[in-house]
Amino acid sequence: MQVLRADEMGMCFGVRDALTTIGRVADPTAVTIHGELVHNPEVLAMLDRRGFHRADEARRGVPGTPVVLVTAHGVSDRERERLTAAGKQLLDTTCPLVQKAHAAAKELAAEGRRVVVIGRADHVEVRGLVEDLAAPIVVASEAEVLPWPERRLGVVSQTTTPVALARRIVARIRAENPHADVREIDTICGPTKARIEALAALLPRIDALVVVGGHGSNNTRQLVQRGEAAGLRTLHVEHAGELQPAWFVGCRVVGLTAGTSTLPRTIDEVASWLGRLESAPVRGSA
Repeated sequence: MQVLRADEMGMCFGVRDALTTIGRVADPTAVTIHGELVHNPEVLAMLDRRGFHRADEARRGVPGTPVVLVTAHGVSDRERERLTAAGKQLLDTTCPLVQKAHAAAKELAAEGRRVVVIGRADHVEVRGLVEDLAAPIVVASEAEVLPWPERRLGVVSQTTTPVALARRIVARIRAENPHADVREIDTICGPTKARIEALAALLPRIDALVVVGGHGSNNTRQLVQRGEAAGLRTLHVEHAGELQPAWFVGCRVVGLTAGTSTLPRTIDEVASWLGRLESAPVRGSA
């Protein structure tokens, strides 16, 4: 069995920078992470071991620690003001590309447009985007697009939205609202696009796919869905301990990719486990 890695996969610079900032914190017990730093259980367990406090994803109430760490997913200006008014010092690890999405939404709103956000309404990044907007609309699919009365609409996307999905939704927005001037600002992040493109190049070469990343990670789930849509046996694991030899019976070439919050060592451990199967016989071999 042969193992092929996608040319682009794993941790993006936004997650790497957030972990670097976390690593420099001298007293973790004085810091509350305002939600999940990243959607990766391995990383979250590491933070717990170091002694960081963690608010849940709902981020209700005011943390008891003097320092509050804003996660890579960002928060609204309204939430920043709420925390600073409570006397909290903010340690900001917001991904620069999430900051770009916030700036784009504000730009569209300043033009007098009603802002439409393509993404999951329950996702922490989207909640941060919409909290500063007046009457925002969130759509996750073409079916959710409606005719709206506004004559000026602005569109941004959750940074991990699949490009093809965003294009379809924008096209539907234009079709359902022919009376409106629709302006889109592309806020889908480059690392997400690169990983999707690398996987697309890998898919024709493999007969099974292993995707490494948190089960709660939006961009990781997208990689899984791509493999499934291609008709491949697609396995989503968070670490090498979840892998089972029986899954790979009959496989000749296995592809490997990973979400943007997956640690390099986790990918290497999965690759090493798969590598040990490379010499295993496949079904039908002599």
